[in-house]
Amino acid sequence: MSAAPDVTDATFEDLVLNSEDTIMVDFWAEWCGPCRAVSPILDAIATEHSDKIKIVKLNVDDNPQIAMKYQITSIPAMKVFKGGEVVKTIIGAKPKPAIEADLAEFLA
Repeated sequence: MSAAPDVTDATFEDLVLNSEDTIMVDFWAEWCGPCRAVSPILDAIATEHSDKIKIVKLNVDDNPQIAMKYQITSIPAMKVFKGGEVVKTIIGAKPKPAIEADLAEFLA
C-alpha cells in the first residue's frame, strides 16, 4: 500500500483544503511514466516526514474537476497546501534530494 493515500474530486475539500496539516498533493495519471518514477520517492518522503507533511495523490484522469481548478497542464505536478491555500508548486519528476530541497521550508 502506498504511504500517500488517494484523494478524489469528492474528498479533496475535506482531506486537503480543510486539513490542519501541511498537505502535498501529487497530481498524476496511470499512463505517465515520470509520475510512476516519482511515486516511490514521494512515498519515502511521506513516511520519513509524516510528522511534518502529509502527501496524497490525485489521479487527474479520474478527477478532472480538481485538476482543472488548479490548472494542472503537465504532470507530475505537486502542490503544497497549507490552510486551504497553495503555498508551493513543484513541476516534473525530480530525484529525492531535489524534492526534499524544494520542500525544505515544510520539513524543517
